[in-house]
Amino acid sequence: MENPKNRFKAAIANGTRQLGVWNTIGGNTIPELLGGAGFDWVLVDCEHAAIETIEVLPALQAIGQNPDTTAVVRVAANDPTLFKRVLDMGAQTVMVPYVQTAREAAAAVHAMRYGPQGMRGMAGMTRATRYGKVDDYHNVAEEELCLIVQVETLTGLQNLGEIAGTDGVDAVFIGPADLSASMGLRGQVTHPDVVAAVSDAINRLVEMGVPAGVMALDPDVADRYLTLGATFVAVAVDLVVLADAVHGIRVRFT
Repeated sequence: MENPKNRFKAAIANGTRQLGVWNTIGGNTIPELLGGAGFDWVLVDCEHAAIETIEVLPALQAIGQNPDTTAVVRVAANDPTLFKRVLDMGAQTVMVPYVQTAREAAAAVHAMRYGPQGMRGMAGMTRATRYGKVDDYHNVAEEELCLIVQVETLTGLQNLGEIAGTDGVDAVFIGPADLSASMGLRGQVTHPDVVAAVSDAINRLVEMGVPAGVMALDPDVADRYLTLGATFVAVAVDLVVLADAVHGIRVRFT
C-alpha cells in the first residue's frame, strides 16, 4: 500500500489556510471530538499538557477517523527519542518547541530522518508503516513528514531567517505566550509590542516563502495574523473552551 498523504503538509505548502485547535486533555474521547469538529488540524500537546507520549497513540487513532483533519503532535522537547516514538506511532506532522538557533532546528531535522541523513531508528512493525504494509516505507516516509519548529523567544526571532532556512524545516510556528515572557510582558499576548513582534515574524516568513503558524485565541488577532499571511493558526484550546463554557453557565444562574 502507498504511504498515507499528509494533507496538512500539502496545504500549507500551497498557502491554503488551515485553522486548528489545541488538545490538552488526555485520553481519546476529546481528540475524537475535536477531530470531528471541522478543524483542519488538531494538535496533541505533550509539552505543557498532562499528556504523556504513550497517550499519543490513542489520540492519533481517534483523530485519524476523520480524514479531513490532520493530527499534529508537539513533543515535550527537542529530544530524538521523543521524535522516534511519536513518528513510529504514525504522527506525520511534528512540532518541536523552543527552537532558538539554526543548530537546534538542524537537530530536529536530524531526529526526523533516517540514516545516513539522520538518526531516526529503524523499525518495521509500527503503526507508521501500517504494520509492515506500506511499500518501501523507510525510503518514502520523509516525503510525507512535516516538521514545524516553534520560535518563541527574542533570540529565536533574531535567528528566524537561519532557522526557517534550515533544510528539512517545513514551517515555523510563532509562540506568543513565551515570546511575551521573553519580552518582559508575561502573559500579555495581545500587547501591541507582542502583536507587532509576531506580525513582523509572519511578514518575514511570508517573504521567505516559509509557512507561518501562530496561536491566537482572540478572533480579531487571529484575523490580523491570517490577513498578514499566516497559513496555519490555532484558534481554540479544549480546556479554555471548557472553562469558558462552565463559567458562562455558572454566571447565567447567579
